[in-house]
Amino acid sequence: MSPPSEPDPLPASSAASALQASTAGTPTASAAPRSRRTVTQRVTLSFLVVTLAFSLVAGWNVFALRAATHEAELMRTGYLPLALALRDAVLGQETWSTQLNHVTTARNPTDTRYWFNSTLAVGRPRAFAAVREALALAFGKQSEALQRLGARLEDETSQIEQSLQADRELIAKLFDALQARDANLAESLRDELVRRSQEGRRRLLGLEREVTSSIDALLDEARARERFATRLLAVSVTFTVLVGLLVALHARRLLLPLGAVTQRAQAVARGDLTPRPVVASNDEIGELATTFEGMVAAIARANAELLSSERLAAIGKMAAQVTHEVRNPLSSLALNLELLEEELGQRDGEVSALLDSVKAEVERLTQLTEKYLSLARRSRPDFQEEDLGSVVSEALQSAQPELSKHAIRSELDIEAGLPPAALDEMQIRQVLLNLIRNAREAMSEGGELLVGVRALGPQSPGRSAKRLEISVADSGRGMDEQTRRHLFEPFFTTKRNGNGLGLAITQEIVEAHGGKIRCERREPHGTRFVIELPVRPPPQLSERPPEA
Repeated sequence: MSPPSEPDPLPASSAASALQASTAGTPTASAAPRSRRTVTQRVTLSFLVVTLAFSLVAGWNVFALRAATHEAELMRTGYLPLALALRDAVLGQETWSTQLNHVTTARNPTDTRYWFNSTLAVGRPRAFAAVREALALAFGKQSEALQRLGARLEDETSQIEQSLQADRELIAKLFDALQARDANLAESLRDELVRRSQEGRRRLLGLEREVTSSIDALLDEARARERFATRLLAVSVTFTVLVGLLVALHARRLLLPLGAVTQRAQAVARGDLTPRPVVASNDEIGELATTFEGMVAAIARANAELLSSERLAAIGKMAAQVTHEVRNPLSSLALNLELLEEELGQRDGEVSALLDSVKAEVERLTQLTEKYLSLARRSRPDFQEEDLGSVVSEALQSAQPELSKHAIRSELDIEAGLPPAALDEMQIRQVLLNLIRNAREAMSEGGELLVGVRALGPQSPGRSAKRLEISVADSGRGMDEQTRRHLFEPFFTTKRNGNGLGLAITQEIVEAHGGKIRCERREPHGTRFVIELPVRPPPQLSERPPEA
């Protein structure tokens, strides 16, 4: 038979209610807390790295700019005025020497004497005062080494100025000799003044060269800093760009699952409830994707359960009609068959075969109506404390004659120390007999049937298991994956005379107990049915329905 079509997706409100109904009463396993870094933290940390890199570059640029500004200010207010003051002092000494060379041949010595006296009284003190002021501006608020250099230069300037103080007395003697027309004495005094002027000029030139060297060193340092700043800026900009690209790629990688979740949500909105793998991501986006896929799976299960419920509801209505329309005639047929057998008494072989055939068909129809009724009634389990191992053992023992008749060897494995379970013994026995009958039909030429009961999960001292497992495995021909996928759907069957209701009823009973049933492939061949039952079903399942 062709596989049934996929169910239509539920509307939003129906899906939500179905999801709530499917998850209600199911104990949620508390996930162990995991230390994780959120997307916000990761993106913030990434941008902090970019900000830090940019801040380092900007900080160095500010430092270099401030250093360059300070050096330019120092050049403007310190070194350049100092160099100009020293140059003026040197030029003053050169002018002094030039005037001395012509003093003995001057036509008007009185005017010349006035110039020399003015230079000694005003010009030279002003020139040295300008040098000292420039030294204070250039080296006053600098480092300790530069302050020591400034103090030394100022001391040297004072010494030069003091050494030239004797020129006043020599100038007076020079002009007295010129007035007395003592040429030899005037020549001698002039030569002495020229020598002293040259010595002062030489010492001032030395100061000027030292200041010029300091200026050159400062300029060289500024150039070196500029080259270093340029290289560092290029490296920093490159580093910042690379960090920015890495952060952008990192942010894109972090936010990529969010786009996948959006696309997945759009696909679900179009009705695609097919399970999809979730990309592992230890953040809230990964948690969102995992939760969303779990929600989609729950909606798919709820959708399938709703469809199954609708089918079973339709079966219930049909079962009521079958009960009303067929069961009474069947009872009448069965009674009439008994009366006919009594009337005929001794029968020949052909009549007996016909009666037996009709009687078998009546019994088959009666069993079919009973199955329909069991689906229609869907009675709640009557939970009682039972020993599941004993229930399974009794069910297998009751089916043992039928198994032995078909050359099937059975083996029972019950784990010791199982806790008592709350269940409906009659319904669980019906489930086991149904699975054992299916296993017997799958092993038409004999085989091996393995039935086991065990507790699930570790049992620590003082604590018992919360779930029990029943397994029924046969060594028959097995079934393919497509068949296993539709095995629990009503009316799906691979048997020639089957009705496809046995496993649907079995699943209904197991789920009514708060459990699960699945079908697995058994190696090397065969099939294994596994039932998981809670030791204590959820409260809403264990509550008895109110009496009518």
